[in-house]
Amino acid sequence: MRKDWDTYFMDIAYMVSTRSRCPRRHVGAVLVQGKKLLGTAYNGAPMGVPDCEEAGCMIAEEYELKIIDGREEMVKKQRCVRTIHAEQNLLLFTDRNDREGSIVYVTDQPCWTCANMLANSGVVEIVYHRPYPKDSEKVITMMEHKGITFRHLAGYQPPNDTVMSVSN
Repeated sequence: MRKDWDTYFMDIAYMVSTRSRCPRRHVGAVLVQGKKLLGTAYNGAPMGVPDCEEAGCMIAEEYELKIIDGREEMVKKQRCVRTIHAEQNLLLFTDRNDREGSIVYVTDQPCWTCANMLANSGVVEIVYHRPYPKDSEKVITMMEHKGITFRHLAGYQPPNDTVMSVSN
């Protein structure tokens, strides 16, 4: 049976994610214009720099004030700052003209920083599979404000041997 386009392009994003050497999360992203694949990227250290597998993760802790059940709470987030995110690499290695009106398929819901970058990149739609609850609400709100279609492929099943267990 022939796969639908969402499944086809998300499968490719998961295959791309297998190039990542991040021990915490493998993320892949693809840029699509019409039905044409224009670029792929995954998360990792800059080219020529030791990655997390070789040099260890560089974890930075951040705190964010959130309202949870009507109360203000400080929420701690941990992020690896050695790694360039898949979405960032995709934007670095594709042309602005190619991004105008295009779709990004990404294995994981973009974080706040990547969502900001994608919001200014010219893409009109972002399709993701795994949720990222730490930034979800504010990312969804921003995408609605920008008029960018933001879709979660909830029932999607990645190809065998492409998924690692995710640590937050």
